[in-house]
Amino acid sequence: MKESKVNALITLLDDPDTAIYDQVKDELLSIGEDAIPYLESAWEASFPVGTFSNILVLQNRIENLIHKIQFNTNLNHLKNWAKYDSNNLLNGAVIIAKYQYPDLDRDKIVNHISMIRNDIWLELDDSLTAYEKIRLVNQIIYKIHGFSGNTNNFHAPQNSFINDVLDSKRGNPLSLSIIYLAICQALGFPIKGINLPKHFILGYMKSSDEIDFYINPFSRGAVFSHRDINDFLVQLKIEPKKSYYAPCSNYDMILRILINLKYSYEKLGYKEKIEEIEEMIYYINQGQHEKNE
Repeated sequence: MKESKVNALITLLDDPDTAIYDQVKDELLSIGEDAIPYLESAWEASFPVGTFSNILVLQNRIENLIHKIQFNTNLNHLKNWAKYDSNNLLNGAVIIAKYQYPDLDRDKIVNHISMIRNDIWLELDDSLTAYEKIRLVNQIIYKIHGFSGNTNNFHAPQNSFINDVLDSKRGNPLSLSIIYLAICQALGFPIKGINLPKHFILGYMKSSDEIDFYINPFSRGAVFSHRDINDFLVQLKIEPKKSYYAPCSNYDMILRILINLKYSYEKLGYKEKIEEIEEMIYYINQGQHEKNE
């Protein structure tokens, strides 16, 4: 019954009456992801049917519907992540990447992270100090696997999608920190994200509430101190706050990805993208609010 209903609705998608189209669109959106295979089949079958202008109208409407269904699904996943699953940083990063790549395979991301993690694990020795462990991590991530900061195209949206960063091995401070953090957490290293303004970093924890030293994944894992953060803030003329030195939550990191993406699309002038990112920010905030109620 669902198949016949969806197909019947699809036959009305190119109706010139906008009221009919709006009703059909709303019904297909309410069906959600189950409608996508039928919409894709209709798009593929549209070429030999009708006039060229009608074909373009139908294909455009189908493409917009598929995007809207996928986007609505992603909004719900993002909200649910903030409400129920924010302990899993990698899942949050994958949800953000699925905004641009709806068919992204999460397992491919996890396997890539695991491969790098295993390369480090094979070289680990129980006698290594915290600094020596980080030097080993840096050796594998930057020298063996070739990751580096994307200094040539710092504000590109691709720097915020974890699959793009893993494939290109170029990213911004936040995306490289998330990958570095995911690898280190899989190894059992006590590393947390630090929401420093203008430049996201990591902290190696000495205890649950004390940081031993800081790590800059954008600068090939350079190690630095509390005083270096002071100097950085002075240089930027930013008033120091306790939160700039302390661990932040996974929610803070995923929210910052969205803020970075919004800025990237603003620089490119992509109005529709900006509006969608704003909606994603609203949904993740809503999920966080419901979690804290």
